[in-house]
Amino acid sequence: MEMMARVKGGLAAQGGDGDAAAGFPPGARDAMPSTTESLELYERHHADVYRSAFRITGNASDAEDVLQTVFLRLLSQGGRPRLGDAQAEAAYIRRAAANAAIDVLRRRSTRAEVPIDTAKPHLVQKPETLLKERLRRALATLPPQDAELFLLRFVEGFSNEELSGLFGLEKNNVAVRLHRIRQTLQEEMDR
Repeated sequence: MEMMARVKGGLAAQGGDGDAAAGFPPGARDAMPSTTESLELYERHHADVYRSAFRITGNASDAEDVLQTVFLRLLSQGGRPRLGDAQAEAAYIRRAAANAAIDVLRRRSTRAEVPIDTAKPHLVQKPETLLKERLRRALATLPPQDAELFLLRFVEGFSNEELSGLFGLEKNNVAVRLHRIRQTLQEEMDR
């Protein structure tokens, strides 16, 4: 709900007398989405963005940051992506969520952030939790497009055919790249 309030607050700031008075270049306001369009876009996709981000980051706070980042970026770029159909719009927004989540993982690995709960030496982590964290760290070492390809395929469940369309690659090339990415991740996790 806090995200919805921020979105509404940002949209309310678009009002006022004249583009220049509101801090926009002449005619810029015409390119901005209406409040209704933006809220509808948020309502349609916020759960998918949050779910994708949480799967990738493994952290509710980071997932909320990703949610906010994705929709604020969409607002700053003019709102709703004009892709033709609802399926393409959903794929575009899930890809944006994966990208933003990868950015969070990279920031986390470069800053060596450790959640407070895992910093306590007396707590024992489950092997599954450790494995997920090792995978997240390994993903942060991949080139951005490889990490995105891996996450969209194995976390979000996109098919190789869907990925070939999104990335502009042949279906066979997607399969080969995914195989190589899995090998790279395995090597990174074995270190």
